[in-house]
Amino acid sequence: MTAIHDEDADDPQHPEEHIAPVPRISVQAFCETEQTLKAVTAAGQDRRLAKAHLSAKDGGLAAAIEAYESMPTPNVIVIESDGTRDILEGLDDLAGVCDPGTRVVVIGSPNDTAPYRELVRRGVNDYVVGPVETLDVVRSICSLFSASEAIITGRVIAVVGAKGGVGASTVAHNLAWTIARDLSLDSVVIDLDLAFGTAGLDYNQDPVQGIANAVLSQDRPDTALMERLLAKCTDRLSLLAAPATLDRVYDFGAEAFDAVFDTLRMTTPCIVLDVPHQWSGWTRRALVNADDIVIVAEPDLANLRNTKNMLSVLKAARPNDRPPLYCINQVGMPKRAEIEVKAFAKTMESQPIAVIPFDSKLFSTAANNGQMIAEVSRSHRTTVLFQNMANRLAGRGEVKKPKRSLLEPLLKKLKGKSGRSSAPHRKAS
Repeated sequence: MTAIHDEDADDPQHPEEHIAPVPRISVQAFCETEQTLKAVTAAGQDRRLAKAHLSAKDGGLAAAIEAYESMPTPNVIVIESDGTRDILEGLDDLAGVCDPGTRVVVIGSPNDTAPYRELVRRGVNDYVVGPVETLDVVRSICSLFSASEAIITGRVIAVVGAKGGVGASTVAHNLAWTIARDLSLDSVVIDLDLAFGTAGLDYNQDPVQGIANAVLSQDRPDTALMERLLAKCTDRLSLLAAPATLDRVYDFGAEAFDAVFDTLRMTTPCIVLDVPHQWSGWTRRALVNADDIVIVAEPDLANLRNTKNMLSVLKAARPNDRPPLYCINQVGMPKRAEIEVKAFAKTMESQPIAVIPFDSKLFSTAANNGQMIAEVSRSHRTTVLFQNMANRLAGRGEVKKPKRSLLEPLLKKLKGKSGRSSAPHRKAS
């Protein structure tokens, strides 16, 4: 689908923006300015273009026409026009050396006078008004594939604990359940703690197959295989469970789960990853490549240090993404010295997405019954917290209860008195 972008494009940090990664493609850019060359080069390092082979050089339209006279064209050509040459004439010349099926992105100058309709007629798939930033380039290239059959659409939310035992799995499972039920989004939760995962217990499921069958398969997992491995938890929520057995060790390479995630993203709007608390090649890759990251921490010193380190590393690895989010869990545990939420947030230089109060009865009841928090207590404030988290991570607004007016108790009393005064009085005898 052809699109046009301008300087009023959505803020890259806006929670509603979702840029899906591209499949394995080749991209060649021909730039006129140093700024565009730097932006395109930096875009090649973005996680959403990780599978693309991207190269950038100087020369603009003239260099592109000369290059493709003697070599085949890539999947995508990015051309910058500085406004000094008739862009329509140049595109006509490019069309003469361009292979069928090649997609063209033009980074134009504010001085360009060519009608957009004429650009489309000459095969331009996207037109971006310069000057451009790195995310403009990423957005434009990725949008070329957003309407194709091979689109990778699913939003991936990775949940990980800053320390073992902080309740990250509980948060992940309740978050996925809430997204599926309250937002009506088909979702999959993947339990990546293959040895000790608890998703099967939390959802009261005992599937025979799961994530181990997918990642250890000799063949590349396809949609049909994934459908067979998924356990149905609700109408809209499915589970890719961990085996939770110790009959083997689960050592994986950094890219071991890529095919599984990519296959599910093609068919599932939302995927929640329950990432175990360990720092390895594949866990780091799962976090970096997710659309959103939620770090779950308790209010103590070790969690404070680990959360700060994880935020710093992940933010640096994802310069064009929304910064990772964090929530503070089990706040207010009796007889435990805690770091105040305000002090915790000051160290992180950001506010937590949620502060979940300690409630041993509520959470233990849910865990032992194989239920979610909302199933145990629909009106509990923690249920509302999970709803707010789900809405924010899915790009929706917060669910807020209507505020009670300070005059409400007084008005209720007056209404009661008014009702009594209007009743018929019995005459005195």
